[in-house]
Amino acid sequence: MDSLTPATPAKTDALARRYGAEAVPAAGPWNETIAVMLDHRSVRGYKPDPVPAGALESMIAAAQSAATSSNMQWWSAVAVTDPTKKKVLAEIAGGQKHIEQCPLFIAWVADMSRNQRISNATKTEFETMPWLETFMVASIDAALAAQNAVVAAQSIGLRTVYIGAMTRSRSPNSWVCRRRPSSCSASASATPRKRAKAK
Repeated sequence: MDSLTPATPAKTDALARRYGAEAVPAAGPWNETIAVMLDHRSVRGYKPDPVPAGALESMIAAAQSAATSSNMQWWSAVAVTDPTKKKVLAEIAGGQKHIEQCPLFIAWVADMSRNQRISNATKTEFETMPWLETFMVASIDAALAAQNAVVAAQSIGLRTVYIGAMTRSRSPNSWVCRRRPSSCSASASATPRKRAKAK
């Protein structure tokens, strides 16, 4: 554990915070991973401090360890730290100022462009590329990867929120698709920050 890692709450306390003191369920085995997951809260206020060095790489490693159909990993993560680009993303999401405030914005993308490039390079037609099921698998893979990254971020003291509004406009898709043809912005976008100390 490092200085960013939050203290692990006791099992009963964590369950009471999640369900209320009057509705604490019986729970079996307990560990730090479960405690971190139960401590999840969506946060929309961010410190300007940069994300610690190596944190993004750790989050992506966790994301790449998520379950994936046929080990295809049909997703990409686009990390954005540039204030001008975050301002545009905030506008796309309906003026959500916390996107501008966060030190790091990650767009999780259902991305089939890598397989399309392999298909083109090998002159092999991937018959499943245009299938709805393929897109669904890519979208699910992107969401699973994003959730693993969120758990990893929280375990090192960062807080996040998903930005569902990114899929309500064609603009974010255009913004990402110009960089990655055969891709579509997923509904999972995370914005980490350092966790505030408990009072």
